[in-house]
Amino acid sequence: MKVAIIGATGYGGSELVRILQNHPRISIHSIHASSLYGEPLANSYPHMQTIVEDRLQEVDVDKIAQEVDLVFTATPSGVARDIAPQFVERGVKVIDISGDFRIKNRTDYKTWYGIEAADETLLNEAVYGLTEWIDKDISDAQIIANPGCFPTGILLGLLPLVKENVIEENSIIVDAKTGVSGAGKGLSPATHYAETNDNFKIYKVNEHQHTPEIEQGLRMFNEKIGPITFSPHLAPMTRGIMATMYANAKEPMTQEQVLDLFKERYQDDFFVRVRELGQFPTTKEVSGSNFCDIGVTYDERTNRITVVTVIDNLVKGASGQAVQNMNKLIGIDEKTGIDFMPVYP
Repeated sequence: MKVAIIGATGYGGSELVRILQNHPRISIHSIHASSLYGEPLANSYPHMQTIVEDRLQEVDVDKIAQEVDLVFTATPSGVARDIAPQFVERGVKVIDISGDFRIKNRTDYKTWYGIEAADETLLNEAVYGLTEWIDKDISDAQIIANPGCFPTGILLGLLPLVKENVIEENSIIVDAKTGVSGAGKGLSPATHYAETNDNFKIYKVNEHQHTPEIEQGLRMFNEKIGPITFSPHLAPMTRGIMATMYANAKEPMTQEQVLDLFKERYQDDFFVRVRELGQFPTTKEVSGSNFCDIGVTYDERTNRITVVTVIDNLVKGASGQAVQNMNKLIGIDEKTGIDFMPVYP
C-alpha cells in the first residue's frame, strides 16, 4: 500500500517516516512539505541519512492522489481542513494528525483554535481515532481524525470510569505534564532552552485547545459529563506526557474494584498496560513506543479515584496511534509495525 506524508519536516511527520520505514505492509511513496522542495529529508534530520533517501516534494494534490492510496497530514491547524477534502473527492483516504477534524462542533473549534472549522459534512463523517475505543468497522472511513496528545492519555485514563458511570460528572480534574516536543519544531521564547531547562511551568490555564476535545470524548460515553478542569504544564524533558486525573466516586469503592475495572476494560488491548496496585508508571517507561501505561488508586478518606497515565506524545500521542488507526482501517493486526519496545533508559 502506497502512502504519502504531508508535513514530513515536523516532529510528527518525521516520526511517521521513522515508524513506516519498517512497516511490512506499507511503502512510503512520497514525503511533502510546504517548503524545502527538492532537499533530502536528511538535511532537516541528519539521523535519517542513508536510511531515508527521498527528497521533499511540494504539495500537489492531483499528483499525490494519482499515486497513493492514503495520505497522512501532519500539518499546522487549518491546512488539512483545506486539502483533506480534495483528497477525499479523489478517492484517497486521509489520516489527519493536525486536529482539524477532531472537534465536531464548528463553533467550539473556532472559539478554541481561532480559525474557521472544516466543512460540517466532512466533520460528521470523520472517525475520531482513539483506537482502543473505536467499536465499529472503519474500513469504509474516508477521514480519521487522530486524537491530540493530551486527549489520548487523558481519555484512556478516564473513559473506563465514565463509561461505567462510577464518578461524579462534575468532579473531574486533570493535571498534566508534557515534554517540549509537544510544542512542535517551531522556535518560540516559551520553548527556548534557557526558558525550559531547569524550569517547570503551567501554561494556557483554562484555555488549552485540547479541552473541548477531551470533553467531547468523555460525553461520547456519558452525556452528563460537565466541564472539566484541565491544567497543562511544560516539563524540562523532550518526550512524554504524564496525566494525573482526579474524580469523586459516586459510591464508596475499594482499590481492587477500581483496578479490576481497568484490567477488564483493557485486557484485550495490547498497547494499554495497567499496573498492579501501588505501582505508577513513569514517562521514561513508554518513551519511543506506542504504549499507554496506567496506574490507579482509590482514597477511602476522600472518596476520590486517582488515575495516572503516561504516553510518548509523538508516538501514542500522534504518529504511532495514526499508524495503529491505519492498520485498523486497512484490516490488519493493529500492532503491525508498531509493536516495538520503549527506549530505556
